[in-house]
Amino acid sequence: MIDIHQHLLYGVDDGSPDLETSLAMAREAAADGITRIVCTPHASERYPYQVALIEERYAELRTLLLGQMELSLACDFHMSAKNILEAVANPLRYSIDGKGYLLIELSDTSIPPSISEAMYSLRSAGYQLIITHPERCLAVLEKPELLAEWMRNGYLVQVTASSLYGRFGKAAEVFSNELLRRNWIHFLASDAHGISRRPPHLKKAYDYVAQRAGEETARRLCLTNPQAAVVGAPWPLQPEPQGLWEHLPLKFHAGRFAFPHRINAPNDSGSDPAEPRITGFFKRLFGR
Repeated sequence: MIDIHQHLLYGVDDGSPDLETSLAMAREAAADGITRIVCTPHASERYPYQVALIEERYAELRTLLLGQMELSLACDFHMSAKNILEAVANPLRYSIDGKGYLLIELSDTSIPPSISEAMYSLRSAGYQLIITHPERCLAVLEKPELLAEWMRNGYLVQVTASSLYGRFGKAAEVFSNELLRRNWIHFLASDAHGISRRPPHLKKAYDYVAQRAGEETARRLCLTNPQAAVVGAPWPLQPEPQGLWEHLPLKFHAGRFAFPHRINAPNDSGSDPAEPRITGFFKRLFGR
């Protein structure tokens, strides 16, 4: 399996704090059946993408893990105006191994109207966008049609593996399983930040998908599609996403869930958040 989203590099964001933890994460991933890790440090206001330090830590880990784990480099790209301008000015810099596939993280609480234009700018610069963990994004949970619109524009979807079996709360579990049922998931990834807090595991999700959607689907989400992203290959043929072009509403309603309030929580925190509460403000904002 290939894990395309993992905070393995130490001391650059809220992921691994030190070299010992990074090596332990790699060993844990290998024991779980992962053969390649894409290192994805945050690129955000809170955790700026420090090119020199990141490349130094990446080279160090590649040397120490030679023969044990294959590594690639990308980032957890936050959709800020500064980041977008930088990415457009330096095409493919932030993508997986510079091959074009870019993992983008949206604001947890709101999606500005300009997001479609920003995504188009990145695509025009040569990036193939991968929307990370939409099942954990309050704004998408409140208005799932946003995700459908992005998919119709050709963007890909990465779900956190443990969301499928409830690690991030009931809303994320129900939403991600509905995406699985509809063939709206292109990648599963651990989004690992450590050993115990959020470990680098994919096998449990692989087995979960294989049992519910078949071995071919599990292999596609954990190996075939990730391999294409790593090597920058043309996108493989995928099963038809059910209901996408027919504009059939997702069988998910955020109002069914009681969300604890977390509007002030930072978006790029590696902590495992409680499910966000949809306040009246966001209902008015996204309920139009």
